[in-house]
Amino acid sequence: MSNKPSPNCRSCGADGLVPVLDLGRTPLANSLLTSEQLNTPEDSYPLEVVFCQACTLVQITETVPAEVLFRDYLYFSSFSDTMLSHAETLVDQVLRERQLGTGSLAAEVASNDGYLLQYYKRRGVPVLGIEPARNVARVAVEERGIRTVTEFFGEKLAVELARQGEQADVLHANNVLAHVADLNDFVTGVRQMLKRDGVAVIEVPYVKDLVDRCEFDTIYHEHLCYFSLTALDTLFRRHQLQINAVERIPIHGGSLRITVGHTGVAAPSPAVGALLEDEREWGVGDPEFYGKFCMRVESLKTELGGLLADVKAKGARIAAYGAAAKGSTLLNYFKIGRETIDFVADRSTYKQGRYLPGVHIPIVPTEQLVNEMPDYVLLLTWNFASEILEQQAEYRRRGGRFILPVPDVRVV
Repeated sequence: MSNKPSPNCRSCGADGLVPVLDLGRTPLANSLLTSEQLNTPEDSYPLEVVFCQACTLVQITETVPAEVLFRDYLYFSSFSDTMLSHAETLVDQVLRERQLGTGSLAAEVASNDGYLLQYYKRRGVPVLGIEPARNVARVAVEERGIRTVTEFFGEKLAVELARQGEQADVLHANNVLAHVADLNDFVTGVRQMLKRDGVAVIEVPYVKDLVDRCEFDTIYHEHLCYFSLTALDTLFRRHQLQINAVERIPIHGGSLRITVGHTGVAAPSPAVGALLEDEREWGVGDPEFYGKFCMRVESLKTELGGLLADVKAKGARIAAYGAAAKGSTLLNYFKIGRETIDFVADRSTYKQGRYLPGVHIPIVPTEQLVNEMPDYVLLLTWNFASEILEQQAEYRRRGGRFILPVPDVRVV
């Protein structure tokens, strides 16, 4: 636990934030290195988690400039079959509920490589992506024909788009709200971007699942906030928006999907009030609930470190799967490097040939698992476990075994 004074809350501005977990100084989780950069000192930043008693928002204290984090980005959503299936199912649901057509507009903030908007486009609904990463936006435009604005989203951009007639019937924001330093500017932009009867469909990792399942590795510098429905409700009400629907979904280890509209246009579903009451009961505003999280992380560190040391001492070879940000957090905080892990396999051709930050483990194509047959593979992208275990059926058939580190260490 850190005793360092914290800044004001990112949502409500309150001071006196309560320390929850200190992961030390770490490199930026998605700053994958080239071979030429291996001998160059890496920038690192404090990674401290705190809790706001005023509005219940869990957040980190450090803000790395968005231009550093997101202008050149190596995460492409379309490399995950799970993400593509999730996106297509969501689009089908929205189309059934909202009856969108050729006169509608479906937009997405942080639209990545067009992984979601492509399904609206195929169904004849006009689309608009908003994606600040130039290299990723280029793929959306050139490979999928997704009209894309290459800018960061906020009030200024939303006002300009609205002035141009680009107001949305549905505005998606999947796993982006946690990346936003100025939450109030972003939510003001949502209000400006929506038609009067439009809705924003927003997905965020759920803080209750993060704590219950010890998903500490989802904490990194891109993820500034970790949301409860209570914290979201307070944030959107402040900007004359209301949460009309909520559901818990399994993606990314447990997330909330909320549907937001202008205040007074529609009545909130009973599920909203029910989950708010449930959060009060489990202690969404109680610092003690979050304080126990720190002890569980330390216990997991001891357990996983002991298992890896034991199999390594017996002569086993260990690789890893998934050059994702969460893997960088886990390996750097647990101090697991090349003395333990030979390589990390990843499907993304944009990541292959690079190295994980801090620990400098090389990233290779997934075929190398079968080619080299390490005895164990530490599954860093455990949130896609079902997809990956199925894809790696041949490696497992030949006797290879996966180690899942979260929420409990287990070998499959």
